[in-house]
Amino acid sequence: MQMESQKAGEPLRPPRLQAGDVAGVVAPASPFDRQAFEKGLAVLEDMGLEVRLAEGLFARRGYLAGGDEERARQVNSFIRDLDVRAIVCARGGYGSMRILARIDYAGLARRPVVFTGFSDITAMHAALYARCGLVTFHAPVVTSLGAGGDRCRRSFQEALFSDAPCVLTAARPQVLRDGAARGPVAGGNLALLAALAGTPYFPDLRGHILFIEDVTEQPYRIDRMLTQLKLAGHLAGLAGVALGRFDRCGPLEEVYAAVADVFTDADIPVLGGFEAGHGGENLTFPLGLAARLDTADGTLAWELAGTADREARSE
Repeated sequence: MQMESQKAGEPLRPPRLQAGDVAGVVAPASPFDRQAFEKGLAVLEDMGLEVRLAEGLFARRGYLAGGDEERARQVNSFIRDLDVRAIVCARGGYGSMRILARIDYAGLARRPVVFTGFSDITAMHAALYARCGLVTFHAPVVTSLGAGGDRCRRSFQEALFSDAPCVLTAARPQVLRDGAARGPVAGGNLALLAALAGTPYFPDLRGHILFIEDVTEQPYRIDRMLTQLKLAGHLAGLAGVALGRFDRCGPLEEVYAAVADVFTDADIPVLGGFEAGHGGENLTFPLGLAARLDTADGTLAWELAGTADREARSE
């Protein structure tokens, strides 16, 4: 099987997954709980994927899942493995930033594969988009996939296996600034985005819909991180802002007030209440692909599926 040829100016979408595909599991950040990991592996296998574990996956080096070179080698080995159709991250935590300079971006641009994760994996999402324009997936990691409910698992499978575009509907919509906007969705965990500010791995967000979420960050810290991004010029020219979960971040109305203050001089729609991020449901959706944010109906709707059609290789 091969991916359809990509036309100039189109997003770099990986081939759509199907039963029997190989999913390589990597640990680019922190070590992980084995019991939670095994539950997540079972979910991937139930979806029909053949799971392949990276060499050194269970290594530990303090708060890291092994040394930087070893963790980068896990990712690169699956980028270069022609059997692998997806790279799934075992856990977030911390450490992805440390390996960004070691990733084979050119190899991934030549042969795109599905890449999934969230939290600390935001660093990888940002770098893959900035360096090779790859559409990646903000999605549960292996250790959280097993703990997710049926809706969470269904969202994961549909985003990666289906030709239907993703649609997120805010469960508890909070309109901070009304309106509608179109643009590629980018972002992820706010703390990681702030940490990437000023680096060559932060993508140009002009014309984009920024998605952000976080956990255990008080409103003043959310204010500070957004202000840092604003002062660094990274929020200039945004098309809109979509807010995910802010679990254990203090009163939600204070979080929303902090966000509203940062964007008070921007004439763009800002909508909160999407079920994505830490805690509760963490629904899967593509990053780097155009969507429409509409505060009137509380939706973030993509125009294309996050994965591309596959066609049989001619014999």
